[in-house]
Amino acid sequence: MLEIFPGTYIHIGGDECPKDRWKTCPKCQARIRELGLKDEHELQSWFVRQIDAFLQVRGRQLVGWDEILEGGLALGATVMSWRGEDGGIAAATAGHDVIMAPIQKTYFDQYQSECKEKEPFAIGGCCTLENVYGYEPVPAALTAKEARHVLGAQGQLWSEYFPSWPHVEFMAIPRATALAEVVWSPVSERDYAGFRSRLIPHLRRLDRLGVNYRKPE
Repeated sequence: MLEIFPGTYIHIGGDECPKDRWKTCPKCQARIRELGLKDEHELQSWFVRQIDAFLQVRGRQLVGWDEILEGGLALGATVMSWRGEDGGIAAATAGHDVIMAPIQKTYFDQYQSECKEKEPFAIGGCCTLENVYGYEPVPAALTAKEARHVLGAQGQLWSEYFPSWPHVEFMAIPRATALAEVVWSPVSERDYAGFRSRLIPHLRRLDRLGVNYRKPE
């Protein structure tokens, strides 16, 4: 990975790690006792810290989903907060950089309207264009100093439900356009009606390019 990707950040995942097997694994339990750890969450944290140290000596920075907070956060870790904003708030409060990616506002694999029968098959949930545009990545709970740790936001489009590129385009656009304006614009300049107006000429460009975007309602 380090040879292929020259950038600073290396994303290690770290999410949705089921620990039931660890609870019955003699080797995992032996390692917990050996290291004096409290539980399986701390065992994962111990492992993440080894990867963090490995990356730091090579001039790279670890990024992981918010589950890496459980059991204690690695020293140089950047947290991607997907299960809501709590993980991002906790990380920023502790002095760690954060990328906001909450499932409620930035997951483009969800349906784009409540009328799901009129939409192509998706994973579930609903994340409308207006929901995305209305998202503010910097939580109000943070102080000005803590807010500086919010690097930005990211849109997610997990594609296991989308068998073709036109389907992916339909799910991503124009929601990705809305998120781009959110992260590139100050709060004072965001206006959904204005965004919809500016979107019209952009969609004409997409028409000329043959992009299979979802037409806003």
